[in-house]
Amino acid sequence: MASMSSNQLIWILIALFVVVAIAIAAASVWRNGRAKRERALRERFGPEYDRLLQEHGDAGRVAQELESRAQRVRKLHIKELPEAERRRFAQAWQRTQERFVDTPSEAVGSAHQLVQEVMRTRGYPIEDSGDIEQRVADLSVDHASVVQHYRAAHALHSANPRNDGDTEQLRQAIVHYRALFAELLGENEDKAPSSRLAAADA
Repeated sequence: MASMSSNQLIWILIALFVVVAIAIAAASVWRNGRAKRERALRERFGPEYDRLLQEHGDAGRVAQELESRAQRVRKLHIKELPEAERRRFAQAWQRTQERFVDTPSEAVGSAHQLVQEVMRTRGYPIEDSGDIEQRVADLSVDHASVVQHYRAAHALHSANPRNDGDTEQLRQAIVHYRALFAELLGENEDKAPSSRLAAADA
């Protein structure tokens, strides 16, 4: 009878060991999966991931936020610009940048409207009374590298809606709009029609 009890104890210990080993392995797989997901999100969203992590302090919450953004944008059916549209917008930007030297305030206002028109044409929901943070969130899914430019340009424009500030503020605003515009147009900035922007040399 004592021998039976010893055998039972051994099997119980073995079972507990197996359960603990499985739990440790499962936890390790979960941690590795979470770390892999976080790395993928950090690579995709770049500075936006870091900004949200600093704001929320919780990588899990950041992951949920960014994945929610991606799901929303998938439903928007964002499209690339046809070549004819790209040429039209490129020419419009060229005219805008040429105006900066003589009328910088008007050029910044034109840049603001032009960026919104490009976004609307590509399928982003743009309303004049819309939430800037929602626009930034939508843009961050496919254009994370330039959303900080949108925030900066919008902040400068909102702080001075008549664009009658000093030339340096206007220059900063249009340079930020330029970076976003080039990205939305689907060209590298060094190849975009804005690359010779007079404001950059002001």
